Amino acid sequence: MAPFNAPMTGGQTFALEGRPARYTVLYFYPKDNTPGCTTESIAFREAYPQFQALGADIFGLSRDSLRSHENFKSKLGLPFELISDPEEAVCSQFNVMKLKNMYGKQVRGVERSTFVIDAQGRLVKEWRGVKVNDHVTEVLEFLKSQP
Repeated sequence: MAPFNAPMTGGQTFALEGRPARYTVLYFYPKDNTPGCTTESIAFREAYPQFQALGADIFGLSRDSLRSHENFKSKLGLPFELISDPEEAVCSQFNVMKLKNMYGKQVRGVERSTFVIDAQGRLVKEWRGVKVNDHVTEVLEFLKSQP
């Protein structure tokens, strides 16, 4: 997996390289403050202690601005950081930009996807075209199955 850096909430920069020896759960979502993205983020928030117990850090990522992310994070009380990718550099690296139908029109947007990266920086699991219901449970079950 190619290393990358991106700005995130809390005035920090996310860097895949040099991360602590833990799993990284990176979930890509279309837009702050929309129903599906809010539900998904709340599900990750509620399961956060379980992810931490399994040695996994969670990061949400969308094309929204840092300001939008800070508001979204505060509003939902998220205990993890959100990565801003307005230039779509990280989205492109993970190939999550797709044409989608919105109200009968073709629009380019982020396909809801989740990736698990191991402590050595290797992509070990991916989910694409994620449906929000029960998704966080699937990610937890995968991590529990790891040695």
